[in-house]
Amino acid sequence: MKKIPEITIYFWVMKICATTLGETAGDLLSKTMNIGYAVSSIILVGFFLITVISQLKAKKYHPWLYWLVILSTSTAGTTMSDYMDRTLDLGYAKGSLVLIMILLAIFIIWRFSGESLSVDNIRTIKVELLYWTTILFSNTLGTALGDFLADDSGLGFAGGALLIGGLLIILVIATYYTKISKVLLFWIAFVLTRPFGATMGDFLVKSHEEGGLNFGTIGSSAILGAILIVFVIYTTLKMKKTDNINDGMLA
Repeated sequence: MKKIPEITIYFWVMKICATTLGETAGDLLSKTMNIGYAVSSIILVGFFLITVISQLKAKKYHPWLYWLVILSTSTAGTTMSDYMDRTLDLGYAKGSLVLIMILLAIFIIWRFSGESLSVDNIRTIKVELLYWTTILFSNTLGTALGDFLADDSGLGFAGGALLIGGLLIILVIATYYTKISKVLLFWIAFVLTRPFGATMGDFLVKSHEEGGLNFGTIGSSAILGAILIVFVIYTTLKMKKTDNINDGMLA
């Protein structure tokens, strides 16, 4: 049975919200609570493994569980990226390049496994493992790209968000008005929503002097968490309503 949500506008809104929350929550753990990038990464990768194992064991799509795994990949990706870029001193550009190569390697392995890269065909454990590994490293890459745009490029947090937002609009137009592979466009959009969330997260967290809104990691995480919970509840109720209608038609 299909274990991932339909790719609708709700999916993309929740994806951006979850990845933005992952940025602020990851910073909350590593910076605000001063645990550090290495220890935070170990904790959050452990959290990811717990959630993804639960997802793999599930027999159908559960909105709460699915979005919890997405959130765990986003928080883990934040601290993993920061550890590479800052603790290991790779820098945002080199760190992004390393992660791009890793992500490309995963896609190559997926492609030569004989399975389709389309998210409509994720119905086996093997493909689901490839799917979640791709998501983990795409979110890690997104953090590095977001930090590069916000800090090294000179665009700032708002400028980086506007740039990525513009690229996402172009992808939407290409989806409806070109013959470019929908699978390719989906994965490009999936990767780009992460740096969009990363720059938006920094914009919410950073002080006014740094060009942000100064909500802090705690305030930003609380706001984003509340928004994500509302959307998960809405999609859960909508899914149950659809299931009840379908059951009634079959009865």
